[in-house]
Amino acid sequence: MRDVPGRPTVAEVSLGALRANCREAQACVGPGVGVMAVVKADAYGHGAVAAARAFVEAGAAALGVSTVEEGVEIARAGLDVPIVVLGGAFPGEEATVAAHGLAVAAWTVESVRALGAAARAVGRTVAVHVKVNTGMTRLGLEPGEVGAFAAAIRDLPGVAIAGVFSHFASADDLDTAAARTQLARFAEARAALAAAGVHPPLVHLANSAAVLSLPAAHFTMVRPGLMLYGYAPAPHLAARARLRPALCLRTRITQARAVAAETPVGYGGTFVTARPSVIATLPIGYADGYHRLASNRAQVLVRGRRVPVVGRVCMDHTMIDVTDVPGVGAGEPVVVLGVQDGAAIGADEVAGWCDTISYEVLTAIGRRVPRVYVEEFDA
Repeated sequence: MRDVPGRPTVAEVSLGALRANCREAQACVGPGVGVMAVVKADAYGHGAVAAARAFVEAGAAALGVSTVEEGVEIARAGLDVPIVVLGGAFPGEEATVAAHGLAVAAWTVESVRALGAAARAVGRTVAVHVKVNTGMTRLGLEPGEVGAFAAAIRDLPGVAIAGVFSHFASADDLDTAAARTQLARFAEARAALAAAGVHPPLVHLANSAAVLSLPAAHFTMVRPGLMLYGYAPAPHLAARARLRPALCLRTRITQARAVAAETPVGYGGTFVTARPSVIATLPIGYADGYHRLASNRAQVLVRGRRVPVVGRVCMDHTMIDVTDVPGVGAGEPVVVLGVQDGAAIGADEVAGWCDTISYEVLTAIGRRVPRVYVEEFDA
């Protein structure tokens, strides 16, 4: 564990793993398909700028974010690839989109007109990606609305239709029937664009699950997210790519104390020692993104051995039972998520303890946890 001054709770990120996962995504789709690396939500908790730079170094052709604010952060890093705001621009953000050269999702004529006006004001053209709802029922045009939308915006000054895309709702299911239905609806939308004389060069639908399971959805570009950070979106897809988790959440014991049997631990005394025990406190809690549902369920690694989380996870602290690891005291390295001495606890396992998904485990790691970048983790 690499020491940094101050509180020892850090998220250590392997740039080598990020690059390797991006190259693996590219290998899954072949050389004729571009990879738009999704770096929204602070790159799934890994740090947006550092991760974006690693992905571009590994060959990513574009970067995907959710909000204009996220796009600006990446644009200021000076990376020379398109940055696509997949969540669209809200009213009042058009000038920022134009000023920073962002591409943006759109599904209303009014928003595209506003983007065009902002672009003309600074002598630029805004790239628009037409968003289609094919089954997620979240954002976008219905396939039957795409033709009229394209006809209304295709000749607007200051705007170029650069892409068309949709998003899978269940490509990670064993049964791909719903995903294949979405593919058919996406084909309908593309046909409507073509009938309106619009042929966007960037056609993208595949998320990580579809990268791994649906070659028919690869088109000219794919949008992997979770797999870039080292996790498959479903267990049955894990063997289809060699992915390396890129984040270790590490800390050190603040205090360890010997207590008698029948000693309550933490808020509400939800754990009571059944034997004389050694209880250690970690400087990490739910304010850092370590979920309160980990209370009395999760495990962490101490000297490569699993030890249980005991009592309720607090806002700033978590208690663990280290009775079975002799000699442990203050300053002892602990891995909450990641690898230590050949043992590992992955985000999928933490998610199982917390009744959630690996995406939330990773993105929940708060900004008060410093990101420390390394090429590779210590063995």
